Amino acid sequence: MRIIFFGTPTFAVPTLQKLRETPSIEVIGVVTQPDKRRGRGNQLIPSPVKKIALEHQIPVIQPKSVKKNAEALDFLRNSRADVFVVIAYGQILSPEILAMPRLGCVNVHGSLLPKYRGAAPIQWSLYHGETETGITTIQMDAGMDTGPMLLKSSTSIAILDNAGQLAETLARQGADLLLETIQKLDKGEITPIAQDNDSATYAPLLQKSDYLINWSSPAIAIHNQVRGFYPDVFTTFRGESLKVIATVPLGETTRSNLPEEYRSIELPAVSGQPGETIALLKNFGPVIQTGEGCLLLREVQLSGKPPRSGRDFVNGSRLSVGEILG
Repeated sequence: MRIIFFGTPTFAVPTLQKLRETPSIEVIGVVTQPDKRRGRGNQLIPSPVKKIALEHQIPVIQPKSVKKNAEALDFLRNSRADVFVVIAYGQILSPEILAMPRLGCVNVHGSLLPKYRGAAPIQWSLYHGETETGITTIQMDAGMDTGPMLLKSSTSIAILDNAGQLAETLARQGADLLLETIQKLDKGEITPIAQDNDSATYAPLLQKSDYLINWSSPAIAIHNQVRGFYPDVFTTFRGESLKVIATVPLGETTRSNLPEEYRSIELPAVSGQPGETIALLKNFGPVIQTGEGCLLLREVQLSGKPPRSGRDFVNGSRLSVGEILG
């Protein structure tokens, strides 16, 4: 089976690797986003997908706009590909491109569609406190994640999972499901199922305002924000930015879902205003009052400093009870 692979970030790499390692499949080309300038030297950095493609001598094209680039369109049109596989590519494909392969274009999406259509399904599923998510493969159409569904695979979400951890799990899961999908599609063993548009929810690109903590929110809501938008959620501390990388919601409604080491934590019978440090737990770190319940800061990062545990943050900053964040 001849495949052209469209993808850009790390999330797409396991599927490209899986396809490359399958003897019955030939990846004849990779389409990825143009290199971006990053770091102190402002150097051009290739996408994770491009790095893998170059390591294995797979032809790579990087059009700024794939649907408007004549050279790219000629390459795709003349490829005689059986299927285009699309995972987090980052550009919309035109109807012309969607119609080119014999089996069409198959997308691997990081949610159980029709929930969380859009660019950031993993992040928003965590933000909304979902306990289950998964992978859906779809036959692409002109809409945004609206095509008929091919196969689904679900996975549970633990209360301390963050977007990075969940993305790793789903990336591996997506690789397996994509391979199964295209093999069954080639044999005519899949009946596509239309999505219920009335049940659809959306997962848009994140905005800078999504990362700022409002300490008046409930502890569980802040916790879900921290793990969903990991590792970029922040507050302020002594006039400087403080990233909050990992937290633990300390409350009776969440206690039974926590790992054993956190279930036995006993809090003092005090409360404070939202953002106030109400306790310093010797082996864990600071406990912060929220609009409803308390939140343990498990890992934080001061501006210009490496990440540190909540305990080291308390010791290094000489944090005291009564100090207020935000």
